[in-house]
Order: sequence, then structure tokens, then C-alpha cells
Amino acid sequence: MRLLLLICLFLTSACAASLPNSEQLELVKAAREEPLKQLVSDYGLEYGSPVFIRVFKQEEQLEVWMKDKEYDHYVLFASYPICEFSGELGPKLYEGDKQAPEGFYTVTADGMNPWSRHQLSFNIGYPNKYDEAYGRTGSLIMIHGGCTSIGCYAMTDPAVEEIYLLVEASIKNGANVPVHIFPFRMNGKNMTMAMHHEWFPFWVNLKDGYDAFELYRIPPTARHEDGKYVFQTPTKNYTAF
Repeated sequence: MRLLLLICLFLTSACAASLPNSEQLELVKAAREEPLKQLVSDYGLEYGSPVFIRVFKQEEQLEVWMKDKEYDHYVLFASYPICEFSGELGPKLYEGDKQAPEGFYTVTADGMNPWSRHQLSFNIGYPNKYDEAYGRTGSLIMIHGGCTSIGCYAMTDPAVEEIYLLVEASIKNGANVPVHIFPFRMNGKNMTMAMHHEWFPFWVNLKDGYDAFELYRIPPTARHEDGKYVFQTPTKNYTAF
């Protein structure tokens, strides 16, 4: 029965899990964890600190930010090229549309998938409450290795190994990982160029969350309210950047 369930999940999504390989993550940790810990330390950060991920489709970049405990804001640790994502600019609407989502998501312990057929992977938590309010469907939307994707964000294997270990360490220390996905860097030039796009009103709402992070370097908490994302910004007197 368990084997049948796993096969069904595989057929449902190109990003689904494969049969468990208990050694996969252990091998990655043996090879990569100590050098990664040293690299984090070289940046003046602590391995296991809260992590925040930003994804930009048009620029094909994934950023990993880490919390600087001394100053209580997040600093950019690394920017990785996205190897492959499917679809166009705009949100994912339904299961099987081969579209990679845009919006505000969260990786939890349940989303970690060390048995992925794409090296390592983790589920970003699509659909969220906003997506569900608009009837959007889909499942098993991952960030993973392998450089092939149908609806997910695919990285090179070396990149996903680092990202996975940082996300796992953050979650093990009690901090789930926000993943904010944008069609492009939401600066004035790009927003002006997108003014006549069908998804421009949606992107204006996404920009509120983008701007909140740019201002405080603290990931805002996003929730769905009255058909839009609403963001909770820091209550402390943080210095704007």
C-alpha cells in the first residue's frame, strides 16, 4: 500500500518524492555541512539562524537571507541562479498548468523531502490561504535539484544541497522559512514596464510585501484578507534601509 501511494504521488507531479533513500541526506551532510558552517561563520552569521528565501522569475535568481542576531535584521547570504522553472510570469492557477507559483509561502518541517528523485527538495506550501480563496489548485510544489521542472523551481544539485541544509537547520532551531516569490525585482522600472500586463493588479499587491522587506530587512508576515495579501511589519523601531 505504501509503495502504491508513493508511485501515485510520483505520477501526480514531476516534483514528487521518489522511493526513500535514507543515505541521501547523510551523504550530503558528510560532504557539505562542515564547509557550509565555516562559510556561514565567515559571513559573521550563525549556522541554524532563521533563513528567508526570495525568488525572482524574470531574473532567474533565488536569494537566501539569514538573520543577523546582533542587529536583528536579515542579510543576504547567497544568490543562486535558478536552473529551470516552467511557465510564464504570473501565478499558478490549477493542478497541471505547468506554472510555477508567485506569492508568499512557508516551508515547515513537514515539507522537507530528503528522498527526492531530484537530489533534495522541500515543499514551499502551495496552495496557501490566498490561493485557496481564489480556487487555485496544485500540489507538491518544490524547490529541488536536478535542473528539470514542471511547476517547481529547480536548482543545480550543489546549490540545492546548500539551500536545503540552511533551511533544515533553521527549522530545527524553531524558525520556519518564509519563501517570497516574485515575477521580477519590483522596482519602479519593472513595474512601469508591467503596467499593461493582465496580472499587474496582483503584482501591485505583491509589491507591498516586497517593499516591506526592502524597508526593514525583516520578512513581513503575509496573510489573506478580503481578497488580497495583507502584511504585518515589525512593531519595533527598526531603522529603515
